[in-house]
Amino acid sequence: MAEADDSPRGDDLSQDSLTQLRREFKDLSSNAQQLLTEKLYLENECSRLKKRVNSLDEEIRSLRKPPFVVGHVQDRVDDKAVVRSSNGTVFLVTINSRIDAENIKPGARVALNQDSLSIIEVLNDSWDPIVTSAEILERPDSSFDDLGGLNAQIKELRESIELPLNRPESFIEFGITPPKGVLLTGPPGTGKTVLAKAIANSTDVTFLGLVGSELAQKYIGEGGRIVRELFDLARERSPAIIFIDEIDSIGSKRLDVATSGDREVQRTLMQLLAELDGFDALDDVKIIAATNRPELLDPALLRPGRFDRVINIDLPNVEARESIFGVYCRNLPMKDNIDTRKLAITSEGFSGAEIKSVVTEAAMTAISEGRDSCQEDDFSSAMTKVREKRESGVESPDELYG
Repeated sequence: MAEADDSPRGDDLSQDSLTQLRREFKDLSSNAQQLLTEKLYLENECSRLKKRVNSLDEEIRSLRKPPFVVGHVQDRVDDKAVVRSSNGTVFLVTINSRIDAENIKPGARVALNQDSLSIIEVLNDSWDPIVTSAEILERPDSSFDDLGGLNAQIKELRESIELPLNRPESFIEFGITPPKGVLLTGPPGTGKTVLAKAIANSTDVTFLGLVGSELAQKYIGEGGRIVRELFDLARERSPAIIFIDEIDSIGSKRLDVATSGDREVQRTLMQLLAELDGFDALDDVKIIAATNRPELLDPALLRPGRFDRVINIDLPNVEARESIFGVYCRNLPMKDNIDTRKLAITSEGFSGAEIKSVVTEAAMTAISEGRDSCQEDDFSSAMTKVREKRESGVESPDELYG
């Protein structure tokens, strides 16, 4: 009986041990799966960090590389090239064997090794930042409706600029060459700049505008290069209009006695003369220049064939001043319908910019006093302020009339 009692207890013990072993095995399997998951995560993380390290190493190596010298190819000599570097020095250099020799042409822009000056890479041609910034991507807001008293000047400008661009076949039928350029002259504030903006707004062409002083550069040949690139860009984007404001800054009379800076400005002027009336036809490219000192300009710049028309814009007369007051006061709330004719008579000797300043001052006076309209006294006090500015040598603003 004792042996019969011991046998069931042994079976129970074996069953409990088996259950315990199964539980432990399940826990170990779960732990193994978790460790495997962590292992894969750590391997992926290690791989990511290795890629990051390699990327940083490559970046460090790039930063440690010496910079390349930019130059321009002038000529090919067998398997070598004559290159002018960025500082103006000319070198006979070798060409990297992996570069296609057909791309090494005169005028090509290349990168040179800093030590051996060997050609490492052929770069794409690019425009000077001054040239690219000269392009006006959006049409100016100014229009001919914003100009008062300049009907004759507007007619001449449109005949010289718009007519050749819109009807070139008419000039071919008559066997004549259309005007290449127009020079706008006149005192400051009479509307030269806004006239150029208005013609750019009325024509669907590329408009390149810059100030003449931007063409005066420090290093020899830089000014001429910018002028050349400016006209090349205009030809590429033709039909186009080039507007050079304050052209007297580079177009003044050439003198025998001059400093090195003056000689560089003269080189820039000669390049401009060559572009205006050189071997390369301007075709659909028109030039507008403006200056308030025409007596300073070189005679070669003024001869027919370069600036075929010189449009002078004098200080406005009574009728013109009345028209300008009408332009600026058309949206101005005024009390008792102020007579613009009387304002025009009172403002004898005022330019367009000064008339704009008078209207602005009158409006500011009404606003500061809390009124909803301008009255005649506002214009009287405004004219007094503008006259005082003129006598003290402080010029009135000319955001619109340049």
